[in-house]
Amino acid sequence: MSKPVLYTFGLSVWSAAPELAIAELGYPEDAIETKIVNLVEGENFMPEFLKINPHATLPTLVADGKAYTNTKDVVRYLVEHAPKQGVARGTHFIDKVHEDSLDPNAPLLLVRNEEELRASASGFAFTFVQNRQNSLEKHSVLPEAAPFKSFYDEKKEANGNILAIYKGEVTEEKKEAFFKDSTEHWNNLVSFILNDLPATLPESGFLGGANPGEDDFHLGAWLVRIAHLSGAKADKDGIKALEKETKKPIPPKVVAYWAAWIERPSFKRVYVNGLH
Repeated sequence: MSKPVLYTFGLSVWSAAPELAIAELGYPEDAIETKIVNLVEGENFMPEFLKINPHATLPTLVADGKAYTNTKDVVRYLVEHAPKQGVARGTHFIDKVHEDSLDPNAPLLLVRNEEELRASASGFAFTFVQNRQNSLEKHSVLPEAAPFKSFYDEKKEANGNILAIYKGEVTEEKKEAFFKDSTEHWNNLVSFILNDLPATLPESGFLGGANPGEDDFHLGAWLVRIAHLSGAKADKDGIKALEKETKKPIPPKVVAYWAAWIERPSFKRVYVNGLH
């Protein structure tokens, strides 16, 4: 039987969840084959990848003749088939972390004011969105892309709308609406950090107990991305970078949770090249 294949990318927030799981669950280094799908270049929009995952998202896992095409299912498979058993199983909290209102990918592209717009329009966000649009346009016209026409059409429109904002090609009304939506999303993230997490996290350790459990693989990846976007470093005080968004001290339970993660060999392995 062929080994499982994990499609991943080093800058992907949700790819970090199965990578943390693999490191924590005792998988030998050669147990799972890894294939890189460069999201910055839009390789996830190639028809050959859409045949594996029609959502064009990472992580994706192919194992036992089946494709697992969302983070929850990928991590669940890894937990169920892990060499190390006894890890705390996931709860409804995983669904909470993956709600659209808490999407950790969105803040990479969102802008709340003119200053943030200028920064995004002249930085990585613009390059990322432009590359995505180029890839969508290039691959959508290929003969093998025909079965995915509706997907391409939807993605080209949505991504193109953000690109138009960066290029200053939209009305003032549309730009202000984007500012408003961006502000609302960040407010959701801040509320989750200040209110939901302290009500959910233990005083020390992890949701799964003394060691990370299934819930933690998701929350750990989520928290690192949000902290990273605020300038956090991989040290015990890194989480405090979020205070520029929260405008209040980070709750002690969240600080303790961050501190517990950054000491783990799994964390150091997954984020060896920096937080993302």
